[in-house]
Amino acid sequence: MSLDETAQETPGPEAEAATKHMVFNAAERLFALNGFQNVSVRDITAEAGVNLASVNYHFGSKDALLFEIFRRRTAELNRERARMLHEANDRHGGKPPVREILTALIAPPLRWLDPAHEHRISLQFLIRARSEGTAAIREVLGTDVSHLRRFSDALLAACPALQPDEVYWRLHFVLGMIHQNRFMELDRLHVLSEGLTREDDIAGLQARMLDFAVKGFEV
Repeated sequence: MSLDETAQETPGPEAEAATKHMVFNAAERLFALNGFQNVSVRDITAEAGVNLASVNYHFGSKDALLFEIFRRRTAELNRERARMLHEANDRHGGKPPVREILTALIAPPLRWLDPAHEHRISLQFLIRARSEGTAAIREVLGTDVSHLRRFSDALLAACPALQPDEVYWRLHFVLGMIHQNRFMELDRLHVLSEGLTREDDIAGLQARMLDFAVKGFEV
């Protein structure tokens, strides 16, 4: 075989990057829609239209691929939150009010919830990860609080009349409210309200959540 023929058969960096990207996106979509245990490596590569060995070649294993999707999407979400909190700090001389702190925490995942948002499927994946994640994902969910520390510190500064343990508990309750806004729970609320609630009213949902959460930090 000539050198030219070998070069044609060996994928270049751009082709490898494109394959990795297709595998990542196909896996995220399938895991989000069907659950982690119901998706095989063969399903992923068939969806992506790539070679069966592509998952192991680019990510090492199915579990490693799951963790990479989780790691990348949580990093993106938390960067949005950190940016909004930083902007709130700048607007208020380092002492933003409770509502702006909580807006920075709540608004990014709600934006991803919007049916028109490009990361809606990513949010659905992250919701699955909380209940179906691998051991590595569960470890991160249970022990990594670095992204929350900036919010607890900001709330402690904004609520000097509250004891620190109260601030942490009330932040915990707000996080529970955020995580409760899963697709299944919104569907159930729609049934309960006989159609009065609308999932696509993201601005209305955010305003209601903030009104409720801010009240929780009053003395």
